[in-house]
Amino acid sequence: MSTNQSKEIIFIVQCFSDKQELQTPLLLVFLFVFLIIVFGNLTIFATITHSPQLHTPMYIFLGSLSIFDISYTSTTLPKLLLMLATQDKTISFGGCIAQLYFFIGFTCTEFLLLSVMAYDRYVAICHPLHYALLMNLKHCIKLIIVVWIAGFLDTAPFAFLIKNLSFCSSYHIDHFFCDFTPVLKIACSDTSTIEILTFVNGTVMALSAFALTLASYFVIISTILKTQSSKGRKKLFSTCTSHLTCVVIFYGTIISSYARPTKSYTPKQDAYFALIYIVLVPMLNPFIYTLKNKEFQDNLLKCKNNMKLFQF
Repeated sequence: MSTNQSKEIIFIVQCFSDKQELQTPLLLVFLFVFLIIVFGNLTIFATITHSPQLHTPMYIFLGSLSIFDISYTSTTLPKLLLMLATQDKTISFGGCIAQLYFFIGFTCTEFLLLSVMAYDRYVAICHPLHYALLMNLKHCIKLIIVVWIAGFLDTAPFAFLIKNLSFCSSYHIDHFFCDFTPVLKIACSDTSTIEILTFVNGTVMALSAFALTLASYFVIISTILKTQSSKGRKKLFSTCTSHLTCVVIFYGTIISSYARPTKSYTPKQDAYFALIYIVLVPMLNPFIYTLKNKEFQDNLLKCKNNMKLFQF
């Protein structure tokens, strides 16, 4: 398909339902969720940024995850909100490819970021005497930069391959955004090569990241169980349970959605799974990481008090 032809293609996105009476409730629900995600994650990032006590590797990674969650959600929800508000449920070919690229790029980035965060907990719990040397702030920032660059570079070839597909019979995307499988489903050119390459690449990246995360937690749990003090065990578990919860939710939904061929794609089921890792995880992360974190809560309270003093 030529570039000129591809620019003329306009896709129609399902957006969950065509029923007119559901459009306003859906708009309000997703607007509310998006505001929670943005406000919650910005609060975490701002608190970490303005609290010198939180300038440690664990919180630096958490701050990066907060910005990541906002960016990840922003690839899909703003466009969905616009579609629901205007009832114009179309997206251009270029816009669809861009959305797909950034969505897959952020997904790959999260695999790597969660693995790095697991490694951070491994060093902190299993090698506490070497933690300051192995996980200094300069090292953490380098790891974050590498993770972001690697995630998006890995995605680029596949976005290019999808860009060159032909679409001739249907332009209706049975999803609420331009996801990988729904786009391949409506292509009229052969997608088997892209599917195989993407599956192999995704499996290698996901399994590598998962293996590092799994190995880190295997050693972490073994170390914690060897701790004689029950109070000490509880304290060590509390430092990694939040991250482990996010890992289980994210990997569980991603594997359920993508670890299968395009032919077994089921629109409604996949849309609900997508909501979990696109909406639910970024919305819950601020609560999961800070709800029982007294150190963070104390610094958040200090930031609030400083803001009140500044206002008066």
